[in-house]
Amino acid sequence: MNSFRDLTMHEARAYTEVNGPSLVSMNEDMVLAARKENPSLGAYTHFLDDDGLGSKESPLSGFHGAIKANIAGQGWPTHCGSRFLEHYISPYDSTVVARLRAAGSRFMGITTMDEFGMGSSCEHTSLGQVVNPWDRSRTAGGSSGGSAAAVAAGLAWFALGSDTGGSVRLPAHFCGVVGLKPTWGRISRHGLVAFASSLDTIGIFGRDVQDVHLVFQTVAGRDLYDATTLEETVDPSALETVDNLQGLKIGLPEDLENSQWGADVSRDYHCSVAMLRDLGAEMVPVSLGSILDSVAAYTVLNCAEAASNLHRFDGSLYGHRENRKSYIESLSQSRNQGFGKEVKRRLLLGAHVLSGGYRKQYYLRACAAQQDLISQFQKLFGKMDLLALPTAPTAAFALGSRLDDPLGMHLTDILTVPASLAGLPALTLPTSLNSQGLPLSLQLVGPACSERLMLEKARVLEELIGFRKIKEAPWNLHI
Repeated sequence: MNSFRDLTMHEARAYTEVNGPSLVSMNEDMVLAARKENPSLGAYTHFLDDDGLGSKESPLSGFHGAIKANIAGQGWPTHCGSRFLEHYISPYDSTVVARLRAAGSRFMGITTMDEFGMGSSCEHTSLGQVVNPWDRSRTAGGSSGGSAAAVAAGLAWFALGSDTGGSVRLPAHFCGVVGLKPTWGRISRHGLVAFASSLDTIGIFGRDVQDVHLVFQTVAGRDLYDATTLEETVDPSALETVDNLQGLKIGLPEDLENSQWGADVSRDYHCSVAMLRDLGAEMVPVSLGSILDSVAAYTVLNCAEAASNLHRFDGSLYGHRENRKSYIESLSQSRNQGFGKEVKRRLLLGAHVLSGGYRKQYYLRACAAQQDLISQFQKLFGKMDLLALPTAPTAAFALGSRLDDPLGMHLTDILTVPASLAGLPALTLPTSLNSQGLPLSLQLVGPACSERLMLEKARVLEELIGFRKIKEAPWNLHI
């Protein structure tokens, strides 16, 4: 073993049982490395002294996790990457944090994010941007870029993020880690600061599929604090070990080539498809039709819901406050000073599409498009078990290259938005490196509550690819 950074959680547990070094000493090394390297990486905004230990012995006991800054933990800063909430301390635990505490997990720190989850590059934040561990001149993705970078750099065993339109899968793709966006309602949103409530999900980053599954088993399930959580039970057993994909039907979009993507992404996608076929999967040609044109509907819906959800931030109860003579003046100045440029842009657009003269023209049409997309997916999953897509059109792009191009930034999510609008689970699995040494990935999308099927099948492909064995660890590139 060269470093604790070379191990997954289940590998670390097995290693300590055979070779003797304690998990405590590994975690101490991880804390020291994180504090030393974070100034140049920007993955964390705050480190936590809270050990979070519970009494239950579980596969997660003692492992350090990273938590995105929009997920509440008692006594922790829950700043959402915004100046507005820069000094806000949560008085309670979110359900996911409470369940991780009960399972014996520890908490490394709070990770950097795009302000209120609005962004695809972790550059829209008042607390410093994140850089990609593979190339410090490139983005780690957003909005959960800090969580992805922490796991990729070996500075957390696992991490939680949130995914509204691709904010877990895109950073996982850019940083070369596994990222899971579960079915909407599968994991409680109690304690997750709302951006677009009908789209928001808490997601998971891990070093491999099995680690992601362990965290998913711990945090998923019905929650009395969140009436939108699903009744579907979570299977507590380990993933089944299989060595082929016989009997699995995977949808292969015939019209995907019309999308604009890089040559490296195209080659990697077709290579991944060939591997799936070699493993015995049946490739089913399907047409996605208007599913690939869902970014417009997504933009209208997420901005409309953001305008509604962020209405509470007026400076009167908590957060940034500018004192003026009247409430209206205080409200205006508090938001002007507290919110960043991207948040203001989305709030203005959201207010516009919800206004009396435009609600029918924009918002209601977007709602209709979403329902049509859900119907299309239901028909597709009558023909297949999983859908295989690239995660993004390109590998990680250069920092600053899209800050003045909001449309280009939004189109980064063109391949992740459909699963979000339909509330379906999706998994990003790292596959290879492109010609510039940057990670690429495959995205699997499944029907509602098919996380276990998706993880089991992805694990077979993961074993064949061996991404963690063939790559140079990103933490060795800059030390």
